[in-house]
Amino acid sequence: MKPKIAVLPGDGIGPEVTRAALRVLEACLPFEAREGLVGGVAIDATGNPLPDETVALCRESDVVFLGAVAAPSGRRAPRVPRRGCSASAGRWTSTRTSGPPATWASPLPSRRASPATPTSSSCASCRAASTSGAALGEARGGGRHLAPDRRRGAAVAHVAFKLARRRRKHVTSVDKANVLAASRLWRRVVTEVGAEYADVALDHRYVDAASFEILRAPHTFDVIVTDNLFGDILSDESAALAGSIGVLPSASLGPGPGLYEPIHGAAPDIAGKGIANPTGAILTVALMLEHAFRRRRWRGPWSRRPSRRCASCAPPTSAATPPPIR
Repeated sequence: MKPKIAVLPGDGIGPEVTRAALRVLEACLPFEAREGLVGGVAIDATGNPLPDETVALCRESDVVFLGAVAAPSGRRAPRVPRRGCSASAGRWTSTRTSGPPATWASPLPSRRASPATPTSSSCASCRAASTSGAALGEARGGGRHLAPDRRRGAAVAHVAFKLARRRRKHVTSVDKANVLAASRLWRRVVTEVGAEYADVALDHRYVDAASFEILRAPHTFDVIVTDNLFGDILSDESAALAGSIGVLPSASLGPGPGLYEPIHGAAPDIAGKGIANPTGAILTVALMLEHAFRRRRWRGPWSRRPSRRCASCAPPTSAATPPPIR
């Protein structure tokens, strides 16, 4: 039975990069794609950035593939679509992979302590999705406060440790426990979950120190787990390792269908000119193949031993294929 993919091209360069990525996916496995409206094009067509029909489509699909979202000219950018898709699919974790491909020169100057230090690296960040944490804090005094959630924090931590088991078995939890009460709860929850994964090393970093180390020595990280607020900042900062935010993929995971999207914006100024870089969308499809469709383990776009053929496109093997992260 073919997997059902809800394709939401969205706005700007979204349709262009989505088409390119789906052509790659077609070479890997058969699937049934059904398109829906989201963002500015949905506002123009229905007056709603996230129509009920799109929500129903997401819930009925195995996977959601989002291109990019922008507002119609002269309007505020719609904040509902991505958050609404997250809530309707029941997802609570956003996973991003970052680092310079092995065939690319890093834009950062070398800071190797010894010849044995890697010149390239790949790290994954797991953070609470935009349906929890500071993103949905209750309004107080005209602002928002961080609303810690032990259940969702534990769920995110489990995703991080399971992902680390498939990588280098090292999790770094990032918080601000020396200042924020919510971060102290976060650290306790992650430590409790970490006790269930004796084979995975766990260490804790303050967010200011982690933001420095990500750029100074990215090879020291494997999987970073943090809340929505810090994760949103650190994952964008780590785009410097690849040279551009436009080439990074992301997967938002949870008990429902996963939402997969490149982390770049809609870039309406270059839409339709044929110059949009689809790398982020294509690598997002690679994450989709690994996590949603149980394809052979994807070594990452920055593997130091690249294969002649995309590892994700190889047929699944019975013993070597790891289970998907749930």
